[in-house]
Amino acid sequence: MKTPSEPFDTTVTIIGAGRLGGVLARALKSVGFAVTGPLHREEEVPASDIVFLCVPDAEIAAAALTARPHARLLGHVSGATGLDDVDFSIHPLQTFTGGETPDVFHGIGAAVAGRTAEAEKTAVHLAEALGARPFHVDDAHRAGYHAAASIASNLLLVVLDAAEQAAVAAGIRSDQARELLAPLVTRTVENWVAKGAHDALTGPIARGDEQTVRRQRDAISQQNPALLPLFDQLADGARALARAQN
Repeated sequence: MKTPSEPFDTTVTIIGAGRLGGVLARALKSVGFAVTGPLHREEEVPASDIVFLCVPDAEIAAAALTARPHARLLGHVSGATGLDDVDFSIHPLQTFTGGETPDVFHGIGAAVAGRTAEAEKTAVHLAEALGARPFHVDDAHRAGYHAAASIASNLLLVVLDAAEQAAVAAGIRSDQARELLAPLVTRTVENWVAKGAHDALTGPIARGDEQTVRRQRDAISQQNPALLPLFDQLADGARALARAQN
């Protein structure tokens, strides 16, 4: 395969026309790769240097079986699935809605792995060509790595939605609540990046102000009772962080 600075003779086919498939196709085209797709799974696959499977994890094995005869190297973009059916993987550590521009890959992490040295080198080159920062994750740790990604993105949205619901119950419109809470969320994340959760923790639990926490819990119990188990579990987690600070 050509190096990332010379990709023009490398042919890439994307299978899977979901959110990531389209973004990946546009990004690879923007840096000079000859890209076909994204193709739907029932479409004919042309002979290619690289075939990328951007399909749900449960469909990787079947898609790989169909694509294998047409690919010199076969890869997938799953974070949790191993390499049993492909030669390499690249998992962009980012959330995608499908409308992103090619620069969405610039500076993000990309978990890579390969069944051979050549395959992993290809994964590294592709990640770097996209502007991402490749790092190795082996099959034994793939599910745990992907769990970390899900907690940081998908499950974080559960917490943010709970905050929005509590704000709405306090008389603030949903759109206004998101706008008002966003700077708080952003600064909290920045503090976590700089210091880690232990040192970034603030608020009544960090101060040991359990009276305020009880008032918060009473308000949740009255206005958003469905959120009470989540509030209690998160509060217990914050207490554990606070104890670790001391």
